[in-house]
Amino acid sequence: MTTHSPITSTVEYKGSLRTQALHLQSNNKIITDAPVDNHGKGEAFSPTDLLATSLASCMLTIIGIKAADMHIDVIGTKAEVTKTMAAAPRRVSQINVDIYFSIDLDERAKNILEAAAYTCPVAKSIHPDIVQEVTFYYPAEA
Repeated sequence: MTTHSPITSTVEYKGSLRTQALHLQSNNKIITDAPVDNHGKGEAFSPTDLLATSLASCMLTIIGIKAADMHIDVIGTKAEVTKTMAAAPRRVSQINVDIYFSIDLDERAKNILEAAAYTCPVAKSIHPDIVQEVTFYYPAEA
């Protein structure tokens, strides 16, 4: 038997291809707009932008958890996200995530943290037809 979790969020259509999501636990809000190439204003994240961005956010969170377990401070580590769309049907076809570590790490730590990134729940939830291309960078390589 499956038990249901409490409601995570609510989403309201505000008109003009805009939605407002409310995270019930924190009361934080996210606005989305349809992108300019799909009849929208492009004044906020699109829903597919959020999909791609959540992959990077999840990876950085898992890296942060694993780094803390290893007593490594990765504050300031950043990710750049590029989303590629396909047509017929319109969908995300590829997400590129470039992760820029804020500190240099030895090979062992690099291997552990990079492997941890791929275990994030978002990466495991995205359809396998969506290519996930992840590249890691370190200060000494910049």
